[in-house]
Amino acid sequence: MTPGTSTDGRFDHLRGALREFPALLWSFLYFFFLLTGYYVLRPVRDAMGASADVEAVFPLALVDWAAGHGVALGELTLQLLFTGTFIAMVVLQPVYGALVSRFPRRVFLPVLYLVFIACLLGFYVIFDRDVPGRGAVFFIWVAVFNLFAVSVFWSFMADIYTDLQARRLYGFIAVGGTAGAFLGPIITRVLVHQIGVANLLLVSAALLTVCVGCILRLGQWARVRESTRGSSEAESAMGGSMLAGLRLLRDQPLLRAMAVLMFFGVGVGTLLYNEQAAIARQFYPGDEARTAFYANIDLAINLVTILVQLFLTRPLLLRYGVGPVLLVPAFAILLGFAALTASPLPMLVAVVQIATRAGEFSLSKPARETIYTRVDRETRYKGKAVIDTAVYRFGDLSFVWLHKGLAAFGSNVVFGVGVLVAGAMTFGAWRLIREQAKLPAEKA
Repeated sequence: MTPGTSTDGRFDHLRGALREFPALLWSFLYFFFLLTGYYVLRPVRDAMGASADVEAVFPLALVDWAAGHGVALGELTLQLLFTGTFIAMVVLQPVYGALVSRFPRRVFLPVLYLVFIACLLGFYVIFDRDVPGRGAVFFIWVAVFNLFAVSVFWSFMADIYTDLQARRLYGFIAVGGTAGAFLGPIITRVLVHQIGVANLLLVSAALLTVCVGCILRLGQWARVRESTRGSSEAESAMGGSMLAGLRLLRDQPLLRAMAVLMFFGVGVGTLLYNEQAAIARQFYPGDEARTAFYANIDLAINLVTILVQLFLTRPLLLRYGVGPVLLVPAFAILLGFAALTASPLPMLVAVVQIATRAGEFSLSKPARETIYTRVDRETRYKGKAVIDTAVYRFGDLSFVWLHKGLAAFGSNVVFGVGVLVAGAMTFGAWRLIREQAKLPAEKA
């Protein structure tokens, strides 16, 4: 049976993969519980970012200073939170680099998650006592947690699977994350009125504890892969400088191309997200109608993502490699922004948003992650972390302020600039395809 000829055939591939790679089940569970835990927290974070109570979001000292200088904090909440997030990323990069350099994987991976769990326990106390300024700290922390935790997850997967195995399996593993992203908000919606916001943080901490168990279980397969490569490096500290990730980004054309793709990819997402909010406010003035609009978009994104991950990601990566899988979503976004420039209507915005996010989660992300299976461990953990955290948040910071300036000229101008940003993203994808082609092939 050729790939994709039937639903039963596709699930036969999944069952066969589970028998051949027992690590696949643990990888799936790891990503599932990680994103379930994150998406339990995300509505709490978004509620803080949209809060009209500036004293709940910002420290009292900043609130008093703004009041004394005539600054309306409420009108700059998201911009200030995104700025704070970027600063936090820059400050924490050397800390992460030091941890990766000085401790072996079997130590720093569980320790990183245990730190996240300890932070959640601290936030439980802060939220339970309604400490002023909790919103900004929590918003920034959740953004940092998400990027670092997901980046480390995919770095660990690159330790376990070869390039060919990654192209076969990453689509299935990504389904675990999508299922978690779907379940997390449901847990929050069901439980928030029963147990309160503070106790939701304990639920997320429990889910992350399961992730630690998955990490410990997967360690044996990472060691097996290292032994087949004639290396025992996984059981030793990586060494090197804590700032090595920045130097790798400076010196490696592959990472520079990855950074360009990431920066402008974040740019199209940020411009679309912010302008979508403005259009939704205009066409759906009621809270209920606007909430339904967003809920329908999220539902469609999750549905399309799971279908593509199950039925298209694997055969496309196996048959064509990363090239088309990176370029197809990029061209779709470019065409979508061109259409929005001519007609920025809510339904078209929704369609482009679905195509953009579903394409990222189901195609672009797995394709990028397979490339890291073919690079050295320092690049996987240090260089990748710089791109996934600092570069990502620098893109957020840059384009959230750019949108603030463009919004005064209307949606057509915002999406017109978005076409240029999408073009730069497509160029980054093309450069990445060329650079990854120079990497040595790896056998399964």
